[in-house]
Amino acid sequence: MNSNRRSFLKLSGLVGLGLASNSFGSCTTSKDEGNLNSILKEAEQQYKPIFNMSGYRAPALETVRIGFIGVGNRGSAAVERMSQIEGVRIQGICDVRLEKAVAAKERIKSGGHEAKLYTNGNSAWKEMCDREDIDLIYIATDWSTHAEMAIYAMEHGKHVALEIPAATTVEDCWKLVITSESTKKHCVILENCCYDFFELLTLNLARQGFFGDIVHCEGAYIHDILNSFFDEGKRYDFWRLKENASRNGNLYPTHGIGPVCQILNINRGNKLDYLSSMSSADFSLNAKAKEMAAEDKRFEEYIDKPFRGNINLSNIMTNSGATISLQHDVSTPRPYSRIHMVSGTKAFAQKYPLPGKISVGHDDFLNEVEFNKLKETYEPQIIKHIGAIAKNIGGHGGMDFMMDWRLIDCLRNGLPVDMDVYDAATWSVIGPLSEWSVANGSKPIVIPDFTMGRWKTNTVHEINLESGGTTNAISV
Repeated sequence: MNSNRRSFLKLSGLVGLGLASNSFGSCTTSKDEGNLNSILKEAEQQYKPIFNMSGYRAPALETVRIGFIGVGNRGSAAVERMSQIEGVRIQGICDVRLEKAVAAKERIKSGGHEAKLYTNGNSAWKEMCDREDIDLIYIATDWSTHAEMAIYAMEHGKHVALEIPAATTVEDCWKLVITSESTKKHCVILENCCYDFFELLTLNLARQGFFGDIVHCEGAYIHDILNSFFDEGKRYDFWRLKENASRNGNLYPTHGIGPVCQILNINRGNKLDYLSSMSSADFSLNAKAKEMAAEDKRFEEYIDKPFRGNINLSNIMTNSGATISLQHDVSTPRPYSRIHMVSGTKAFAQKYPLPGKISVGHDDFLNEVEFNKLKETYEPQIIKHIGAIAKNIGGHGGMDFMMDWRLIDCLRNGLPVDMDVYDAATWSVIGPLSEWSVANGSKPIVIPDFTMGRWKTNTVHEINLESGGTTNAISV
């Protein structure tokens, strides 16, 4: 088994599925594309539908009792936001660092929360998941632990909300799906960008047919965070440095792909078919590691690591014939951008460079007056209902709070969640699949159908208030 194939099977988790056939051959020939895609198809055929979580309405919860795992930067902010939502009770906070758990508890803004701390070792989170008086486990740990924790929590009767990506291997994506279906517990990916104001506007425009037929979409995560990789205060145990030193692909795809997948009705009448990915050379990560190693011996082990290329480009074909282009760049001095571009037969929208702009027909972008009139007409109900409060409470301009509020409101009213387990798996699997494509000369690779054929009949999910919208924010 050559190194490329071994790496792919390892990152995909397919060794665990018993699919490492010795007849595979070399990954350097054109024939290998079919073989690798056959491996994925064979893996897919091992799974059978158990219960369709698309549109599933779990029993309503008057009070949503939450346990948090991982309360560094993201997790502790989530504790604070959740404490400002009606019908929430924070039951537990878990982190391997006692000081972080204590600090997170101190950020609680309202009363009535037990918030027992779990800090005794790397398995303390399991003790919290074992409790019977918790309904939702909120996971904000490093990427490699997301799937294991989510699966355990669902198996112990908890709904799960987990940070992005939901999983880093194909096998774990499948495990999330099967576990959610088996337990009938929601597995919600915490993709906050789906709740940003312009993204919600373009989603509603697409639902109303404003763009006509969607031809092409683009998304990205372009964010210069290179220095933070080497700052243990920002990245516990340098976990993100380790990810970028061992994997070469689009490691963080969901900010870009999540909102456009919703626009393209992926998993609900449409699906992702295949992708092709390439990465540039590494022009700065290894150099930065050498620079840091000269001052701190802890970084010497990274000097000869095969760092990922500075930028990854991934192109995706959908079943409808529309295409998607994704970019991932976290190590060059580019201005922050998620691109968020929607190109249709009747209209066009793009957010970055800021502010978001829209054009109709073959004309130039709408001016400010025309844009505001359009926004007034098509502004989604959720923004009218909670948008101002979300901006006031904050979290990336309010989208974090809107995401948390919407999740709680859905659970309290027994509504389908906006981003179900099929979305979590489909958006996250772009990471490991892009790694294989990069390692094999950008050859196309099939994207698993985690709905197991049910995308053909699943109905489009609208992010509206339906019978919900009953949950209030708590004044503090």
